[in-house]
Amino acid sequence: MAGVDTDALQRWLRAFAASVAAEKDALTGLDAAIGDADHGANMDRGMAAVVAFLDATPPADPAALFKQTGMTLVKSVGGASGPLYGTLFLRMAPATGGAAALEPDVFAKALRAGLDGVVARGKAEPGDKTMVDALAPALDALDAALAAGESLAAALRAAADAAERGRDETTPMLARKGRASYLGERSIGHQDPGATSAALLVAAAASAVADQEAA
Repeated sequence: MAGVDTDALQRWLRAFAASVAAEKDALTGLDAAIGDADHGANMDRGMAAVVAFLDATPPADPAALFKQTGMTLVKSVGGASGPLYGTLFLRMAPATGGAAALEPDVFAKALRAGLDGVVARGKAEPGDKTMVDALAPALDALDAALAAGESLAAALRAAADAAERGRDETTPMLARKGRASYLGERSIGHQDPGATSAALLVAAAASAVADQEAA
């Protein structure tokens, strides 16, 4: 493939928005157990705002797309999710190097820059029961698959599988960051809502790139 173009990236964000809308109540239910019971509603509102800007002003290139997405999420999503997801996309923007389409290694590096931003912003590490527990293994799987010569679509499918495993592995964890950390041992036994939405994000990327490669 020639690289992930802006149209494919828009499909990614639209697919993520649709997934969040479909899972809004489930995400809020997870957050009700260990947080503020607003993760689903907040993420749905933020991604609806992202889709609205895509409809109104289609971005010229990946960097513009990521920058506007990040700014929109920071402005429209409440709680910790807005700054964290916003930082993810804002950090991705300069990592594209201004390219019109992102080669697999550039896309992977941009995602890694986004994760680094999330870690820096939230001061979270793997094992803290946060979105990092889905994103970190996903990007490790992505890098490994690309290094083994897999296509970007196949590598992202592996990343999505790893994100889902990471999401599931948050259930027995003791929360060490965020609102859930206030619960101490009562946070054990609950799946993390941030890791759950992050897994949806990676799955949507796998779907969008698979569609581009099949076209």
